[in-house]
Amino acid sequence: MSAEKSGKFDFERFLRKAFKHPLDWLASRLLKLGITPNHITLFGLVGNIGAAVLIALGYLSWGGLVAGLMAPLDAVDGAMARLKGETSKFGAFLDSVIDRYDELFLFGGLIVYFYNEANFVGILLTFLAATGAVMVSYTRARAEGLGLDAKTGILTRIERSIVLIIGLLFSKPIYSVGIIAVLANVTAIQRICHVWQQTKAD
Repeated sequence: MSAEKSGKFDFERFLRKAFKHPLDWLASRLLKLGITPNHITLFGLVGNIGAAVLIALGYLSWGGLVAGLMAPLDAVDGAMARLKGETSKFGAFLDSVIDRYDELFLFGGLIVYFYNEANFVGILLTFLAATGAVMVSYTRARAEGLGLDAKTGILTRIERSIVLIIGLLFSKPIYSVGIIAVLANVTAIQRICHVWQQTKAD
């Protein structure tokens, strides 16, 4: 499934390798039940929508807990696809698209929460965080569509998820969106510069 690298150290790959055995165990059990990787992907979307609703209603810790439970599912569906021995272009496409929806629903829940709290700074930071998150993904997708590499950057999707979930669990989302607002946009700029370096000779 989708994997974004952060510089020389790929944190997502490290986590997948560290938790390979429990992931494979769970994936094999789900496959035996007739569940497909796409089912898990869509279940994660439903769960994150539920988390977003909890966040919007002000239940930040509960929303963070639900989002935290949904986060590993991206690795589970990838393990299922690997164990199945089937590579599906649509499955990979669906996974990437749902990843974006997952993140944006959570940010949407936070915007509603900050609006209800009359917290203009929170709304602005959440908007900037969502913008950065989208641009990190878009710069990579656009670069790869041109046959270029754009896997660099300091705050990729899995790191954003961890930062956001921690802030929610401690009911301090303003710090999470502040960090993401800055570092996600820095990551997008890093990718733009990285692509520019590859095209300077054109």
